[in-house]
Amino acid sequence: MTTRTAAQRRAEVRKSCLERVAACPTNRLLDRMGDKWVGIVIKFLGDGPLRYGELRRSIPAASQKMLTETLRRLERDGLVSRTVVPGAPVGVDYALTPLGRTLLPVLAVVTGWAEENIARIEHAQEEYDARPR
Repeated sequence: MTTRTAAQRRAEVRKSCLERVAACPTNRLLDRMGDKWVGIVIKFLGDGPLRYGELRRSIPAASQKMLTETLRRLERDGLVSRTVVPGAPVGVDYALTPLGRTLLPVLAVVTGWAEENIARIEHAQEEYDARPR
């Protein structure tokens, strides 16, 4: 039987914990939903399909690169579909998939909670920041 040091045991426990966190469906989803533009993209697409240009104009603060990367990740996750529309010029429509649409009520609840509680959170932050250190 091999003897392990306390540091080795702590490292093993830490590694195990990180593996559980990485495998946790809730953490994985919150990680994706926490991406800067994901929530707003899903909200805009909740009203129906949009052309890329329409979506970009709706979210002017997002760079073209970030919006494209966000849409690609959401498409990879099966939450958004991308459809090339033939024509001159060729267009690209984005829409929520049926799976993506199931996130709309979740986002509505989170939005409601945030709107009800953001003032309390900001107040708590101000009190914390004002504490002597």
